Amino acid sequence: MLIDLHTHSTASDGTDSPEELVRKAAAAGLDVVALTDHDTVAGHAAAAAALPRGLTLVTGAELSCRLDGVSLHMLAYLFDPEEPALAAERDLLRDDRVPRARAIVEKLQGLGVPITFERVRELAEGAVGRPHIAAAMVEAGVVEDVSAAFTPEWIADGGRAHVDKHELDAFEAIRLIHGAGGVAVFAHPLAELRGRVVPDDAIVRLAAAGLDGVEVDHMDHDEAARTRLRALATGLDLLTTGSSDYHGTAKTIGLGGNTTSPESYARLIARATGAKPLTA
Repeated sequence: MLIDLHTHSTASDGTDSPEELVRKAAAAGLDVVALTDHDTVAGHAAAAAALPRGLTLVTGAELSCRLDGVSLHMLAYLFDPEEPALAAERDLLRDDRVPRARAIVEKLQGLGVPITFERVRELAEGAVGRPHIAAAMVEAGVVEDVSAAFTPEWIADGGRAHVDKHELDAFEAIRLIHGAGGVAVFAHPLAELRGRVVPDDAIVRLAAAGLDGVEVDHMDHDEAARTRLRALATGLDLLTTGSSDYHGTAKTIGLGGNTTSPESYARLIARATGAKPLTA
């Protein structure tokens, strides 16, 4: 049973439409795929309508959070999308993306980068984000690829063109996710190449506040990080997940590049009360 619990579509910063994503997931041999676009559930209906027979869709979202001054992402699974408190927070997170992207573009223009916000919006079929700015930089010949834009020289956290964004307190995120009947999993907690990460004691504190799991098997975790996280999760009785964090052509990893065990998947869906996995 192949289970990939972290993917993105054009509803946020992926390059595949929700319909394309589920079709590709089935073609890749996946049995279960989660659609976890950034701060939005806009792609769920289209993905569900196009779901191939034999593939299960887990609905979710990746929420932008902050803890002790460090940006992090919280994967929320199988929550009730209509629950008002979490829906309101998703709206705040989503709506902040446009002014932030505009401000980043203005900073880049001040650094001599020949891109426009209008072009960035054209590249973003869904919620605009830094990957769309990076794509515009690639198109303009400023950087070789999207990853090269996410450096201190350009748009990485703390970089020359960095602009702060609205982020949800990580403890409040767990409370809201649970309040909507969902399951909270800390996404790629040791992805040090992306910027600062929280120490292990922060994960201990999050676990005490109800964190359900941690994403262990991820492209941005080397073997040492995976071993460390797995041991920490075992000690805290947290479920562990694995996933591709698929973004289509925006990243090199394919669907199913990392997967979640059936045992962890069963634990996850058993905890959810807000929604159920969908099958065709």
